[in-house]
Amino acid sequence: MAAKLRVAVVGVGYLGRFHALIYSRMPEVELVGVVDIDPATAAKVAAEAGCQTFVSTESLLGRVDAVSVVVPTSLHLQEAQPLLQAGVHILLEKPIAATLEDGEMIVRLADEAGVILQIGHLERFNAGVMALAERISRPRFIEAHRISGFVARATDVDVVSDLMIHDIDIILSLVKSDIVGISAIGTPVLTSHVDIANARLEFANGTVANVIASRVSEKTMRRFRVFEENRYQSLDFIEQQIETAYPKARPGEQWPEVVKDRVKVEPVKPLDAELAAFIASVRNRTPPLVDGRVGQAALAVALKVKSQILSRLERSGGMANPSAG
Repeated sequence: MAAKLRVAVVGVGYLGRFHALIYSRMPEVELVGVVDIDPATAAKVAAEAGCQTFVSTESLLGRVDAVSVVVPTSLHLQEAQPLLQAGVHILLEKPIAATLEDGEMIVRLADEAGVILQIGHLERFNAGVMALAERISRPRFIEAHRISGFVARATDVDVVSDLMIHDIDIILSLVKSDIVGISAIGTPVLTSHVDIANARLEFANGTVANVIASRVSEKTMRRFRVFEENRYQSLDFIEQQIETAYPKARPGEQWPEVVKDRVKVEPVKPLDAELAAFIASVRNRTPPLVDGRVGQAALAVALKVKSQILSRLERSGGMANPSAG
């Protein structure tokens, strides 16, 4: 029997806690410990997950094979660098970094160390997204809505980095073409950062995507619509259901019949699937589905969207401190 993979979690706030608990249930994993800036939080999660606490990322070196890094985006490079330089495999929460320069450094360090670097774009492991991807051939127009009510979490970043980047990543995985145009608008509502945003992405192959993200809406909606020639498909993330409509010719009639069907997707827990995929990549030395360069591509688009929004706000006087984003 292969030895268990020694794993730790750095940052065990809301999401990091789930990483620790899931690892603690994996038979092929030994959860060595957790690290958090708040010792009380670390102790509480360690007790739940049945592991030790460590005072710093550096204190894990030599004790672990792989680590989930689930800290604020601005700290990604700081926490990832010593791990990568020590040859530790990393699952790094999305986005890969706050800047392209930091992201490029993280990718380079992983390449130099020859380790697995997976970026936590969770929705790639959503069963509905995976099923939709298999049914799409050549999207012409994509419309993504990711809107929800306000929750006092992740308010240190804007809605583009928090929510929209999920759909940006999915769109980039479906449309195999370069982006040739980006236009975007957005505004702060309840926080000092942009809370609602709309972006239009134009691709060299003619595909257009319209992406809307909000964390200040009354209702929750997570829907992804894809229009192709002679077919329309819509994924409801919440219901895990794909609706399809397509034309069927009617002899003697000018217009075709529109045939509709619904497919219920067998749900999976995306975070469980994501962590299992990471562990499998580390064990088998296989490239992850979402590697560092994929994370960089999503970040590059998200930063361009954010830049467009902030420029508009600055011109209109809609944000006192545009650099806050």
